[in-house]
Amino acid sequence: MELGDDQRLQRFTEFEFGVPWVMGFFHQDWIYEGPTAADVVAKHLGEESDEEVLAVRHDAQVLLDHLSSRTLEVLWDAGSQYMPSFERIPGSEWTRTVVDLCAGELSGRADVRPLAGADIEDGFAHRDAVVAEIEQVGFLDAEVRGALVECARRCTPDLAFRVLLRAVVYAPDGSLALAQYQQMEALGSALHYGEFVVQSVRFLVEEP
Repeated sequence: MELGDDQRLQRFTEFEFGVPWVMGFFHQDWIYEGPTAADVVAKHLGEESDEEVLAVRHDAQVLLDHLSSRTLEVLWDAGSQYMPSFERIPGSEWTRTVVDLCAGELSGRADVRPLAGADIEDGFAHRDAVVAEIEQVGFLDAEVRGALVECARRCTPDLAFRVLLRAVVYAPDGSLALAQYQQMEALGSALHYGEFVVQSVRFLVEEP
């Protein structure tokens, strides 16, 4: 039985997913969820659907394949409220750990089907728009914007945009003009995001 067009263009979740979802684990109280960062990730992966684990593995592998360890550290730090220090484990090693945790979790599950349809949307048709959106978020540190642009160009615009949304939430003194937010909504719609992905930054919109 074939999916209808509406189903084919719908992501597996209405919420944040993939590596940005993992970034959200690392808040001020993350240590209460497990003794190490890897334990926390493993705990959450074990509670989630096949699609979520596949999405995390895909994002992490793409990051690992195309970005330097330092760029990975910048992105993980920007997208997390309280990321553990990279002094003991570099960004590339941490990202590989996430890939390996996903692979381990999936190996214990039966009949895991690969992602398909909207869930493999890479956003390359919208790369210029994503890069422009990154570059106009002036309250983000220049190194963060540079890492996000590199992610959009060398990984996928879809992944870069989702990390951007996460970074915007945690940036100090962040605010968005209504027009900026509306453009983000348009990009989210084009990338088939669920209702609550772009909505996560709505609270930063400046009231007229």
